[in-house]
Amino acid sequence: MNPNRREFLALGVGALAVATLPRAVRPRDRLVRRTIPVMGTIAELAVRTRNEEWAQRAIDAALDDLRRVDRTMSRFRDDSDVGRANLAAGHGRVAVSEDTAEVLSAALMWARRSDGRFDPCLGRVSELWHVETRRVPPPMAEVRPLQDGHFYRDLELDLTGSVPYVLLHSRRAAVDLGGIAKGYAVDLASRTLRDHGMFNALVNAGGDLMAMGTDDHGKPWKIGVRDPDHLEQVAAVLEVSDRAVATSGDYLRFFKYHGHLYHHLMDPITGEPWRTHMRSITVEAANCMTADAAATALYGENPVSAREVLARAAPGARVVNSI
Repeated sequence: MNPNRREFLALGVGALAVATLPRAVRPRDRLVRRTIPVMGTIAELAVRTRNEEWAQRAIDAALDDLRRVDRTMSRFRDDSDVGRANLAAGHGRVAVSEDTAEVLSAALMWARRSDGRFDPCLGRVSELWHVETRRVPPPMAEVRPLQDGHFYRDLELDLTGSVPYVLLHSRRAAVDLGGIAKGYAVDLASRTLRDHGMFNALVNAGGDLMAMGTDDHGKPWKIGVRDPDHLEQVAAVLEVSDRAVATSGDYLRFFKYHGHLYHHLMDPITGEPWRTHMRSITVEAANCMTADAAATALYGENPVSAREVLARAAPGARVVNSI
């Protein structure tokens, strides 16, 4: 049974949409869903179950994971691990949680193995452009000091003691985990659902998604990649089971100026939004943190170079769609 547009859009906000089946064909199981704003996006959880009370408890616990990651890794909060590290840049080190240290460690690996295409320290660049509120590009006099990239080289992560520490050696660098933390949060939430006995479920955080188990017919979940030019339509359909997918695209956060689209995906070298004909890229991987980082690192990359980066950083991951 092929899902139509209405069924896809019954579940899905952001870059990915999920096909759900009409209740008439689900006589025993039902889909329990919850949607909340978190991490600057909309997160959606869906659990296939015969016991709604258990499912609701599992979803409560999984949502706590998403909120915890938001509290500790948001660059918009001065009291988060990331916020405190950025405030202390150039002055001293700060203690961070093990969760934050794990994400930073993975982010630094991606930065090195992608030759800086993925950079977890683009916070100053993202703050300068802030495409959600801007209507005109910033002057080049402000962009130029943030060019040439490799900000991640100013990030030092100390894991030698009982408590992880972070040190930013320069105020040019500011931690921004927007390209990896959502994926990590999705992984935590998915693990929590499994710990509560929920093995057929979906966790979607604005385009970073984990599909667990199977749908109501015992088949892989059908995931729709949205059409950048027609967001109410899907450009491709993926079948996913116990795998993660993540999409990076230029069509959800942007502004237009003199006919040019300025989006939120930043080029670490130019200090500006990537200039590319690519509109979106979707990566599948064993876990969502890998898929999230890969989709960020490979945005705008040619297929040959993309395969080379994946071979170095995530051999089991693959690009499943690019537009």
